[in-house]
Amino acid sequence: MITSRGEGGPVNLAGLAQSNSVMFLISTLGAGLITTGMVYARDKRNYDQFLKVNYTIMAVVLFLQALFSVPPLAHLLFGTIMGLPASIEHPARLTFLASLPLQMAFFLRTPYQVVLYNHHATVKASLPTFLRIGLTLLLAPLFCAAHWVGPIWAVVCLTLPVLLEAAISRRFALPYLYKMENPVDKIELIPAKKLYYFNFPLSLGGLFLSLSGMIMGAVIARAADPERMLPVYYLAAGLVGPISLGLSRLQAVSIAFAPDSKEGRQTFRFAVIVGLAGAFLPLFFILPGLSDLYYVKLQNLSPADLPLIRQTALCLYFLPVLVALRSRIEGIAAASKNPVAILTGQAVFLGCLSTVAFVALSVSTPGNLIGPICLILSNGAAIGVVYLAIRWNFQDKLPLTRNTNLTQTLE
Repeated sequence: MITSRGEGGPVNLAGLAQSNSVMFLISTLGAGLITTGMVYARDKRNYDQFLKVNYTIMAVVLFLQALFSVPPLAHLLFGTIMGLPASIEHPARLTFLASLPLQMAFFLRTPYQVVLYNHHATVKASLPTFLRIGLTLLLAPLFCAAHWVGPIWAVVCLTLPVLLEAAISRRFALPYLYKMENPVDKIELIPAKKLYYFNFPLSLGGLFLSLSGMIMGAVIARAADPERMLPVYYLAAGLVGPISLGLSRLQAVSIAFAPDSKEGRQTFRFAVIVGLAGAFLPLFFILPGLSDLYYVKLQNLSPADLPLIRQTALCLYFLPVLVALRSRIEGIAAASKNPVAILTGQAVFLGCLSTVAFVALSVSTPGNLIGPICLILSNGAAIGVVYLAIRWNFQDKLPLTRNTNLTQTLE
């Protein structure tokens, strides 16, 4: 809303989306930090060790993002490698630099999220995220009313709620931190090197997922009519994205509850239910009246593109369900301390997405449909691979009881 109301219109949104994809690509160096903390940072001594690892990775990520914000490197990245038209490259470069505080804010909240999940305070862990989403939705029309519009103001609108999320997460986590045991003589201090090694495969998997967004954007940019199709795709995906991001928290839920517990065995059903519920929400915005209000009046989209928006949104319908199921099965793999299973699934995700994207481009698939087709097929492939990896190779490492078999745990 804020982005597309500035000078340049919906093209700004495509630029912001592309810069965000690169920002999240760099941030994947810390993609496995929450999982690493949930597995190893369960006492005060090892939590402090985890803090050092978290802040070290944060410093490296911020340095890399600042480096690639330098104009020659930024043009090489967005203009040459990603092949963005000049009208999209300009807002992408601006927002990439402006997103440095946003990047930092995400890392600042991570340690507190770990504490809350480790103490099964899932409501307190999720509430700041819901408040962030709600505040973002509230600030967007206020920024528009104040004429604070354009790509830079959009980044500001995204950053402030994340800073608030980090502050609230800290407030919720402090009581648990004060009570955290510090048995120096009884608990072995886990070397920082071991935390880095455990985080690395998870981060590499996150790199694969982020690369997929860049690949998809580059492919759509090379399809027919990119200055029309890229904004259409990102507007439709913009409603599904936050829902899918929220559903990815199911990985942490699967780690928090042992697979052989009653709660652990119910996570499959829970993932399907919340995935279906989340999938319905974006469809409300393609209803007559609401689609005109949201996409045309608020997002400044041409009314002639509404049929494309509806088509894209319908094709994305099952994506939240698949994201929920993938996150759930990855959580079970992480609970077994075998991140290689997750890495394998995410490598298959990237390979499947790349293959499908280039095949779709070669057969002249419309740009707005390339993204949904790739995401649906790739998530399905990743789920199957992680499931088989656990079932075939990691059965003896899962924390199962004698009364629970692997099929009950996974299904």
